[in-house]
Amino acid sequence: MMTQIETTVHYDNGFGDEEDYMIQEDEWDRDMLLDPAWEKQQRKTFTAWCNSHLRKAETQIENIEDDFRNGLKLMLLLEVISGERLPKPDRGKMRFHKIANVNKALDFITSKGVKLVSIGAEETSAKEGLLLWCQRKTAPYRNVNVQNFHVSWKDGLAFCALIHRHRPDLIDYAKLNKDDPMGNLNLAFEIAEKHLDIPKMLDAEDIINTPKPDERAIMTYVSCFYHAFAGAEQAETAANRICKVLGVNQENEKLMEEYERLASELLEWIRRTTPWLENRAAEKTMVEMQRKLEDFRDYRRMHKPPKVQEKCQLEISFNTLQTKLRISNRPAFMPSEGKMVSDISSAWQGLEGAEKGYEEWLLTEIRRLERLDHLAEKFCQKATTHETWASGKELILSQKDYETATLTEVRALLRKHESFESDLAAHQDRVEQIAAIAQELKCQSICDLWDQLGTLTQKRREALERTEKLLETIDQLFLEFAKRSAPFNNWMEGAMEDLQDMFIVHTIDEVHSLISAHEQFKATLPEADGERQAILGIHNEVQKISQSYGIKANLINLYSTITTEQLLAKWDKVKKLVPQREGSLHEELARQHTNERLRQQFAAQANLIGPWIQTRMEEIGRCSLEVGGTLEDQMTQLKQFEHVILTYKPNIDKLEGDHQHIQESLVFDNKHTNYTMEHIRVGWELLLTTIARTINEIETQILTRDAKGISQEQMHEFRSSFNHFDRENTGKLRREEFKTCLISLGYVGNDHQGEVEFARIMMLVDPSATGMVSFQSFIDFMTRETADMDTAEQVVASFRILAADKPYILVEDLRRELPPDQAEYCILRMPHYSGPGKSAGALDYTAFSTALYGESDL
Repeated sequence: MMTQIETTVHYDNGFGDEEDYMIQEDEWDRDMLLDPAWEKQQRKTFTAWCNSHLRKAETQIENIEDDFRNGLKLMLLLEVISGERLPKPDRGKMRFHKIANVNKALDFITSKGVKLVSIGAEETSAKEGLLLWCQRKTAPYRNVNVQNFHVSWKDGLAFCALIHRHRPDLIDYAKLNKDDPMGNLNLAFEIAEKHLDIPKMLDAEDIINTPKPDERAIMTYVSCFYHAFAGAEQAETAANRICKVLGVNQENEKLMEEYERLASELLEWIRRTTPWLENRAAEKTMVEMQRKLEDFRDYRRMHKPPKVQEKCQLEISFNTLQTKLRISNRPAFMPSEGKMVSDISSAWQGLEGAEKGYEEWLLTEIRRLERLDHLAEKFCQKATTHETWASGKELILSQKDYETATLTEVRALLRKHESFESDLAAHQDRVEQIAAIAQELKCQSICDLWDQLGTLTQKRREALERTEKLLETIDQLFLEFAKRSAPFNNWMEGAMEDLQDMFIVHTIDEVHSLISAHEQFKATLPEADGERQAILGIHNEVQKISQSYGIKANLINLYSTITTEQLLAKWDKVKKLVPQREGSLHEELARQHTNERLRQQFAAQANLIGPWIQTRMEEIGRCSLEVGGTLEDQMTQLKQFEHVILTYKPNIDKLEGDHQHIQESLVFDNKHTNYTMEHIRVGWELLLTTIARTINEIETQILTRDAKGISQEQMHEFRSSFNHFDRENTGKLRREEFKTCLISLGYVGNDHQGEVEFARIMMLVDPSATGMVSFQSFIDFMTRETADMDTAEQVVASFRILAADKPYILVEDLRRELPPDQAEYCILRMPHYSGPGKSAGALDYTAFSTALYGESDL
């Protein structure tokens, strides 16, 4: 029985005045009641209709009066149509047995509210509903104008249009001809019987050869088309719902797989990089350590920034996926073990922890190697001078020449030894300097040699003192010359060492200190020149005495090995080294001025960039908390912020370049700014991450708003409520703040029952038990009950339609009703059906549907 439809649709049927038409219909009805051909057509139609149902019971009728006379097949027909069992029929062949069976059939019909005489309002409404269905289905077709159930069907095009509308593969409507009603009707009836399982109830001649075809016969025939196609439309609707649900699931699975892939790649990069940053094995040379520093700078400028973006994008993708899952009523996505966002954040913190001390360690090692190189060169220079001085001294001190010497010679040897001791004492400071450097460089041989010289000197002195009483004083002038020339010679050697000494400074003040010391040294030169002239005067006095008293002996100063020529040569060298040293110091002063300009240049930029980053962070924070305006306005403003931030990137790159110049110049401190390059890097990365996350939050809010039908006023109300209780403007509510908010909104009470309800709500909005509620979680809670979402029950009902009400579905059903990719998706994931009445290859669509929404462990 069709659904009753009370709507009246008016169509122009082309038959002129309605009153004339009604008169014509009355005349047709009277004529047909008297027409034997009409009665024959009625019998034929009803017989075909009965057989279309009786063949389900594997029987049929040929003559209505004869085959229904005993009531048996009439009762069987009613059982097939209703799907119910009638009372047990009487099997006797007597007339009263037959009457009893017919009465049982009529009583059953009456019990269902079916009237056996006249046509009531229900039948009229059903007729109008069937007519309206035909008009809607055939409206787009040319030469078809269905106004009734008789003449509108005579040319056969209406039957063909119904078939083509639902099964265009069976009829090529464009090739049909209105002037060939016989061909059109036969084509429609044959296709209906062969492909749609609709028995042939009329012949084409029955319709063509009468002015007005029988209305009830046509209605009966058309109703079979309606029932044949109604099931197909219902199945199509069910298939569309399933396709929509599966499409959402497939898209979510792709997002999950993409998250897993990106998370694995990022974690693998962190796993490879962290040990490299944790490795503190120092290289042996400055060049190798500087290469390590350059590798680290490449890591900070080229390798890490893309990974920062990947990490941020991964978090955004995760949040977007979870929002889509919530909106589509799917269970939350749980990544593989070790690939949660928190796991990635933990690994990232480990990476940054290793990175934090790495650059400082590199710079410390470079300074240490620089100092060691300087000490080594300084040690070599001083050690060479000392070894030259000490060469042969051990052999001389080991001699026993005093045993065979004369008194004069012994005295000369004693005076000579005193001179050597004076020279040895003068070398004490220099040896201590060398010893200090040697201790740092772990070189002990110089110290051992000095100790040996000291020991030998002491032994020789003791030997000479034992014979001192046997010796006489030798020439005092030679002795005076020796005593004064040795310290002066030592002073000149020390001065030459100092003037050629390498220096390492890092500030202008340190250079000025060296220049000041050099000026002080220059101030001592006149006094030193006076000492030089006095020593030369002693030598000249010896020559004068020798000439005055005519001493012919070869006068040799046995107290000293220093000659006046040596003194003059060393003095000339000192005078040449003084301006050279002065030039080196001024060159270093210029270099330090350059370094100072680099410091100031870096500081000027850093002092602008640091506050700029902080200002942008505050602007983003204010924008995310704004109540006025739409989410789209906030998104536009955030996109503008993002554009400004990305445009600012060259300033960061320039600062990186200046920082590299500073490091290459070995400048390690900067008093002009509190910002380091690391501060700027961390702030910049945080700014990029914050703008990306904030944009994602607004996108998620828009997605939630559109999916759940939230108005802009509601969004403003949610934001106002949230901001009111977010006292510290952190963008999150603490547990007590959220509870106060819910109490003010009337969601929970301030009693024991309210505490229980609040605990339940907190488990929903804060499943990780962080004690904080984000604005997105707040919106999800506020709109959770108002969302219009697909449910597992709806999907199960759709599958049940495709399965023809069976509790399972077959592979061929899925492939017939669904697109190929989604059919294979279901076949691959749907478990086998193990319930009652199962057949080979049966699949359990109920378990599959509940698993889609996280309601089973499938």
